[in-house]
Amino acid sequence: MREQKAWYINGFIGIGGIVLLLIVGFFFLVQELFLPAILFFIIAVLLATGITIVHPNQAKVLTFFGRYFGTIRDSGLFLTVPLTVRKNVSLRVRNFTSSKLKVNDIQGNPIEIAAVVVFRVIDSAKAVFDVDDYEQFVEIQSEAAIRHVATKYPYDTFEDDNEVTLRGNADVISDVLAAELQERLRVAGVEVVEARLTHLAYSPEIAGAMLQRQQAAAILAARKKIVQGAVSMAQMAIEQLDKENILELDDERKAAMVNNLMVAIVSERATQPVINTGSLY
Repeated sequence: MREQKAWYINGFIGIGGIVLLLIVGFFFLVQELFLPAILFFIIAVLLATGITIVHPNQAKVLTFFGRYFGTIRDSGLFLTVPLTVRKNVSLRVRNFTSSKLKVNDIQGNPIEIAAVVVFRVIDSAKAVFDVDDYEQFVEIQSEAAIRHVATKYPYDTFEDDNEVTLRGNADVISDVLAAELQERLRVAGVEVVEARLTHLAYSPEIAGAMLQRQQAAAILAARKKIVQGAVSMAQMAIEQLDKENILELDDERKAAMVNNLMVAIVSERATQPVINTGSLY
């Protein structure tokens, strides 16, 4: 069901018409013409049931004897079809903050995750008639989407810098979450304005172990970078010496120099220099 515009006119004009009908009715009553007087009173009362007030950023969904009649989105005082049942639907932007959910990431690690979802109603008819309670529907589907997105990515990784992770790619995860939420909430006439993670952590029972794992992975990744840099520096030094003919080193001396450079660069402790006062050979 799609939203459609209901019939309505300015409420002050409607009130003026109702007052006029009442005056005419009293006139007939004074003239002791009871049947016309009663008729005008009944018409005035019926029209009075069509008076409604719509606040800013609010919609009135009208049903007439079980049939969807339309929606009033304009704010103000209006006269619409009498005897219609009117339900208020807020069009304001609202937030839903999920509770901390415990799920397993793609690597099977238990994590805690929470998010805030910013949404608003864009189709009042769908929000009222296509779902039982659109606010509860938003809450349930938001938590389901958060769980689903959390299981598609690892919490963190040090092995591949290009891999998308929950901790390292917050903007990407937010976009994925917002897109999935929009797909889920479209049936309720709800637009997702934004979705952001508000909490992300390992579960308490494995937090200590995963912290050690993170530290170990970080150390290994750092060592890998250091070794790669040391190898390139040693290679550059040998190539520079050979290019400028500063020294002619045999394979054994080159190996010794590379070994000394690697030790000096890779070692955790500061190396102590040894001055050679003799011959290299």
